[in-house]
Amino acid sequence: MRREQPCVWFKSCLLIHDVINPSIHTVAPMADALLDQSFFIKIQFQRLLEIHFRPQRRRACPPATLALFLHFLVHRTAAAGMDVCLSPEQQPGRLREAPCTPDGCLEPAVEGSLQEDGTGGHPGDSNEIEPSLHSLQKFVPTDYASYTQEQYLFAGTKIVIQESIESYGAVVWPGAMALCQYLEEHTEELNLQDAKILEIGAGPGLVSIVASILGAQVTATDLPDVLGNLQYNLLKNTVKRTAHLPEVRELVWGESLEQHFPKSTFHYDYVLASDVVYHHYFLDKLLTTMVYLCQPGTVLLWANKFRFSTDYEFLDKFKQVFDTTLLAEFPESSVKVFKGILKWD
Repeated sequence: MRREQPCVWFKSCLLIHDVINPSIHTVAPMADALLDQSFFIKIQFQRLLEIHFRPQRRRACPPATLALFLHFLVHRTAAAGMDVCLSPEQQPGRLREAPCTPDGCLEPAVEGSLQEDGTGGHPGDSNEIEPSLHSLQKFVPTDYASYTQEQYLFAGTKIVIQESIESYGAVVWPGAMALCQYLEEHTEELNLQDAKILEIGAGPGLVSIVASILGAQVTATDLPDVLGNLQYNLLKNTVKRTAHLPEVRELVWGESLEQHFPKSTFHYDYVLASDVVYHHYFLDKLLTTMVYLCQPGTVLLWANKFRFSTDYEFLDKFKQVFDTTLLAEFPESSVKVFKGILKWD
């Protein structure tokens, strides 16, 4: 073994230890998520590093395998760092998960391809923080390397969602599950039957699916690269199950709103949003979009897990333009559900 290899091995161990070890993180939720969800990755990755860098009789781990595992670790760490991944017991509506690969039951090469209406699948990093909104619109639909199938139970219906940890837009976050639970428990009060609903940042589509099952006419929106997986999940869970098939539409926050959603044509009883507020550069454009979509009679239901100081700053701005009511809190996941009615001067 070359002299530099022990140094590389030692630094790699320190790196992976620092990523996983909660005692060195000042952000406790992130550390907890990494420890709870990624500890097995740490162990396996350390073994791969040991095989690769330490002299042993058995064949060394192929560099390609090591690189692939590191690639997976980076994406898993990013996803866990974004949020506290709750255990199945803590997550309302979650049943169990079954991993699936591109060669397995989902055939993502087909589902992620361009559809006739121009929608498509995901890029590997669909929600990376970019310096401009224009750059987000340049993403080309591609396929993820791996998928999982998550199962949820809402409104007496088992819902199967295709997710991937390679994109924030392909994961169901705690705010979505909390909003689904709220819709389920207050269906009659909200009068969701035949209500016209638009969801902002629908992601993999759980909230839109639940709203459809509860009888609403739903339009699910998100960035272009998210629409392929979103459309797949909606069709899989609503065909022959709901009175109204949900519609999928592209919506880039703050961009061409009047062109794509003219107020003379589009009026919604509810605008739904869950976990759309986190650390990104488009919070002002998000608020602009919320304001635009809310007309007289529109109620905005927004559920969010509060993680960063910028989340509370957004809430302050939100309260300046919306009459805001706190509807529900979920302490185990730090999620709050708000009702907003646009202030009209």
